[in-house]
Amino acid sequence: MRRTISLLLLLACACGEEGPEPGEELSGGETTVHDTTRNAFTLAARNLQGERRDAFFVGNALFNRNWVTAPSSTEGLDGLGPTFNAPSCAACHFKDGRGKPPTEPDEKPLSLLFRLSIPGQDAHGGPVGDATYGGQLQPQSILGVPAEGHVALSHTPREGSYGDGTAYTLEEPHYTLVDLAFGPAHPELMMSPRVAPAMVGLGLLEAIPDSALEALADPDDKNGDGISGRINHVWDVEHGEVRVGRFGWKANQPSLRQQNAGAFRGDIGITSDLFPEEECTAAQQVCREAPSGGVPELEAQKLEQVTFYTRMLAVPARRNVDEPEVLRGRRLFRELDCAVCHVPRYETGTLEDAPELSKQVIFPYTDLLLHDMGPELADDRPDYEATGREWRTPPLWGIGLVETVNRHTRFLHDGRARSLEEAILWHGGEAERSRERFRNLSATDRAALLRFLESL
Repeated sequence: MRRTISLLLLLACACGEEGPEPGEELSGGETTVHDTTRNAFTLAARNLQGERRDAFFVGNALFNRNWVTAPSSTEGLDGLGPTFNAPSCAACHFKDGRGKPPTEPDEKPLSLLFRLSIPGQDAHGGPVGDATYGGQLQPQSILGVPAEGHVALSHTPREGSYGDGTAYTLEEPHYTLVDLAFGPAHPELMMSPRVAPAMVGLGLLEAIPDSALEALADPDDKNGDGISGRINHVWDVEHGEVRVGRFGWKANQPSLRQQNAGAFRGDIGITSDLFPEEECTAAQQVCREAPSGGVPELEAQKLEQVTFYTRMLAVPARRNVDEPEVLRGRRLFRELDCAVCHVPRYETGTLEDAPELSKQVIFPYTDLLLHDMGPELADDRPDYEATGREWRTPPLWGIGLVETVNRHTRFLHDGRARSLEEAILWHGGEAERSRERFRNLSATDRAALLRFLESL
């Protein structure tokens, strides 16, 4: 094995390609696991030991458990809905992986949700939900309670070609609200589709110091490179203050605990100490009168257990890091300025309650900042300081194993891209120059860049 790696390195040097940084294959530092199976995203941090490892599996059980209608003999796990998107966390994040939009005519959008809002901001600068349908469309409900409605999905082909004349076709998605149970929504309703992202490495992302993100931010593009990453400053419910946002497609959540609590209420209909009220609007009287599973339905201890689980999910190691084509793609990734937003390397801070995540050299390929991605990817729905054209740079670690884990290759915030190649071709706005450089590469160089992404 060592002889093979040495030979590959010699070949890479002969081809003029710079070798990988020492430790670069360990995307999550000492937490990294070596697994390329369907379970690659489900494993505990490699350096998690003893009772803390046992606690991981307690959280895993809660993450995978289906919630049931209240009242139930299943004490502490009832209170589903009354309206909801899915009955469990794992229903959307199957094998802790990435969701996708429906691809079959009768397939339901289980791991694709729709955020709703109307013009204006709430008391803390966040979006204002629709008076009738709230902040998220709920297509499912418990017995006796009407579901809110559904979304019809259609596509328009978008033709294009590479600089060498090779043709390609993208699919532009269109969404229409149908079967609304309580009449029309607000005439200026804004709707944003979001697929469930992969869960790996979230604790490491939370451990990146705010100062590192602030150093990367360039809201006024002072360096003149056309890229102006911005921090989304959002409301921290637990601490009652504005903080740096880093989770969610628009970086609208400041912490994993709040992200998880928001998903429990928004996706499953389970209240918690952070979000103690059901999302039943005044127009949904039957929903408001439905039995509760407790006040709150999710005990603080269970929220902590799930949050610990999501913090400690490991990142799988990279593959083929010394392969000459991968090294060529790595160089192109930087030359095309992809690494300006998809920042490769960080060192995490010191966390007293998470020594496993502390002082780790990690390679997530994100800046966790907001970027204008152009009109084609815009959802036209602001979220705190994020505009309708801005999205947080998603981490790329683990992206090469999505097909293995989740049996699909759907990417971007709504899963419109059917491959990594299409995901690049959808880039616009601040990323348009990089996209055009990719579009004008030779077929050999395009393949090398994609090969590098598949190694992550």
